Amino acid sequence: MPFSPAAKALFVAAVALPAVVLASDGPMVPNYEVHLQLDPTVVLDSDYRLTTAVIEEFAMPTTVTKKNVQYIDTVDEALDAQGWSCRIRNIENESGFDLTYKWRLDIDNGDITTALNTAYADGWNSGQGNYAAQVDWYLDMQELSISRDYTASSSGYSGTDDPTEADSRTMLIDNAPGMFDDWVSSGWGTTELESGVIYGPVLTKVSVGTWNDVELDIEIWPIENSAGTGIDYLVEASFKTDNYTFASVGITQLQDLLTSKGWFLDASNSKEALVLANYHPTS
Repeated sequence: MPFSPAAKALFVAAVALPAVVLASDGPMVPNYEVHLQLDPTVVLDSDYRLTTAVIEEFAMPTTVTKKNVQYIDTVDEALDAQGWSCRIRNIENESGFDLTYKWRLDIDNGDITTALNTAYADGWNSGQGNYAAQVDWYLDMQELSISRDYTASSSGYSGTDDPTEADSRTMLIDNAPGMFDDWVSSGWGTTELESGVIYGPVLTKVSVGTWNDVELDIEIWPIENSAGTGIDYLVEASFKTDNYTFASVGITQLQDLLTSKGWFLDASNSKEALVLANYHPTS
């Protein structure tokens, strides 16, 4: 669904981001990822695949990419308590395990500038080229995330096999970046990882299409329910942009489209938060 003339006019008039210092040692400059949920009872068929109508609307192939995802934290979620997460993904047809260390900060009342300046005061600055800042933009909340990615060897594993807990700990400890490791005190991160446990894994499926000339991803996450008695499906559409206004206008435009099709689900859920909440490692 194209943007209306009024929406297009906003792109001309608006700046990409509320004003921040753009010096090499100033606050980080984020991109934006918009997340909206689809109703799994409507958009998934009896085999829990996207229906033909959804695939055709976004010009998606019938093939999907599988990603096996796990998070590592202590039993009492010590990393999460400090805003950190450690994620390992085994992505179909890619070499090695994908490691991500991510720090998050809630954005209050849409005030992205204050969040960036808070992060700056905590040591995050635009001169850290190995880290990427992003605003995760949900239906009724926003988070600032700052992440660093690595690739670790998947030797001994095949397909989308999930690494063992011991291997997961080792590869995350071996690749731990300094900002993570020394966040609370020297060696804090790797010390916590020594007693890390797996939350998950979740074997996800990703379909890639287009909307408004940008890539649109739809992910299907089969997540254990909170009682541990079965699986609930989370279906999320997302797109990324470097432009604040495109994200701001686009989330409404995409929501309107999904609503008109009867596909929209009025919910805001972080996939990671659901995995941490619903999987219950004990050792």
